[in-house]
Amino acid sequence: MLVGVQLPGRTLAEVEASLDELEALLDTAGGEVAERIIQRREAPDAATYIGRGKVAELRDIAVEVHADAVVFDDELAPAQQRTLEEGIRQKVLDRTIVILDIFAQHATSREGKAQVELAQLGYLLPRLRGWGQALSRQAGGQAAGGVGIGGRGPGETQLEVDRRRIMRRISKLKADLKDFERVRRTKALERERNRVPTAALVGYTNAGKSSLLNRLTGASVLVEDRLFATLDATVRRLDAGDGRDVVLTDTVGFVRKLPHGLVEAFKSTLEESTRADLLLHVVDASHPEAEAQIVAVREVLEEIGADRLPEQIVLNKIDRADPDDLAALARRVENETGTSPILVSAVTGAGIEELTARIMQRLPGRRLKVRATIPFSRHDLVAAAHERGEVHLEEHSGEGTTLVATVDEEVAIDMRPWLEDDPFAVEPEPWEQR
Repeated sequence: MLVGVQLPGRTLAEVEASLDELEALLDTAGGEVAERIIQRREAPDAATYIGRGKVAELRDIAVEVHADAVVFDDELAPAQQRTLEEGIRQKVLDRTIVILDIFAQHATSREGKAQVELAQLGYLLPRLRGWGQALSRQAGGQAAGGVGIGGRGPGETQLEVDRRRIMRRISKLKADLKDFERVRRTKALERERNRVPTAALVGYTNAGKSSLLNRLTGASVLVEDRLFATLDATVRRLDAGDGRDVVLTDTVGFVRKLPHGLVEAFKSTLEESTRADLLLHVVDASHPEAEAQIVAVREVLEEIGADRLPEQIVLNKIDRADPDDLAALARRVENETGTSPILVSAVTGAGIEELTARIMQRLPGRRLKVRATIPFSRHDLVAAAHERGEVHLEEHSGEGTTLVATVDEEVAIDMRPWLEDDPFAVEPEPWEQR
């Protein structure tokens, strides 16, 4: 049974849309919705979130519809959750634990599993209850007061033992994640040294980022019509056709009310976005809440420090969208960002060529085809052509090394005194104009 609360400043349509998303989350987690309840309140109740009268009503409805769990659309405080379970007499969950459960199901890599476990333990720690009373060893030393054999112990409750174990595990997971982050940063620095431009696919969960990555790069990343199908950062190479190598990164999708603990746990993965030269913000153009999803994604980007990077809006799933709604959405996006969005369908391939051209246009590092005879004293330029370009011909003579190569603009500028034709003085190639 789903429970949403309409507070001042929220419309009924917004609450309904949020419950629709929660229902999709539960479907992904393997649950089935039996009933939806919306309550209007001026402020959440400190003890029960919804008020004691509503708790009794929920208990009766849960029995009537045979619900074995009550799921709240907002995060509950530990004390609220305990009070609600006692009053409703059913398992009480919130949006956060549902998202954590989905992440736990979908994590596949060691890093992804460690990130999910860290977030789960962070959620569990303040919710530990007095489990295992029979195992408590609080008497310590000489057991007085008739405690008897088995009552002596280290002077702490089982609850404290559990808490200490969790804290130790959290410390271990944080250390492991730092090691994973170090490896990823080393790879990123290697790309930076080789001047490989990077574009990161970001967006709301189930916007079609993985499908788009597959369409652009010919990869075979897992694609499912479910929320949070992708949790591990995926890096693939895009052949742009202009001599440049471009790296595309697919990251975990965002969602409204994304738990802060998850953002913290996945920060190292999400930081792949902060090192990108361009953010490809993928939007499900067929979704009725597309604009609200754009806002939610930008809030998370701001939290991880990626909000100042160049952004290109990509309206995906145009094959499913109503043409009039799509045109209106595209106009609003262009008016807000000052840049026209690219309309694509990862399923049909529509708009993919235009998207590739826009990526190349907005990424740094123009490439030029040059022919030059480099003196032996500047062998560093020959090495740069090999490291940061593509050498088509290399011949040696008494005057130096003759090269025909496609190189970065910076390398071409350094070679300028020895170029046979000045590429900066001629009309650019069609791909450069794009």
